[in-house]
Amino acid sequence: MGIIVEPGDPREPENRALIEAAQTQMRALFPADENHLLSPEALHAPDVRFFVAREYDTTLGCGALAQRQGYGEVKAMYVVPFARGQGVGRRILARLELEARHLDLPCLRLETGDALAEAIGLYEAEGFARRGAFGDYAENGSSVFMEKRLD
Repeated sequence: MGIIVEPGDPREPENRALIEAAQTQMRALFPADENHLLSPEALHAPDVRFFVAREYDTTLGCGALAQRQGYGEVKAMYVVPFARGQGVGRRILARLELEARHLDLPCLRLETGDALAEAIGLYEAEGFARRGAFGDYAENGSSVFMEKRLD
């Protein structure tokens, strides 16, 4: 596959559709109070870098890096169903890590859901380890918190 991962505008219709598909999936899997979703407008904030994976003219997935105090947070990771298992998520995650390193962030953190076994497997394979809640998150019945040191 000739997959490229490049900066994108989350407010563009095609990217907005990706975000909405991800949020629909999360709402079906987890209670509302355990979903931590960002709108396309929030993903366009100055402290957020949004990336899109494409092959030719086909959009395959997205992910974002939010700059936080002392770390970067992986947000909005999503791969369309037909492209799963082809390394798209791994490429997006690698691009987010590269961006975090360029910003001299000491680590990446993320929150995902316990029902997302494939995502958890990807994060663990890429060096993320489980940790406790961070930032504004609270422990709950379905969140899995992870971190990868970059320094």
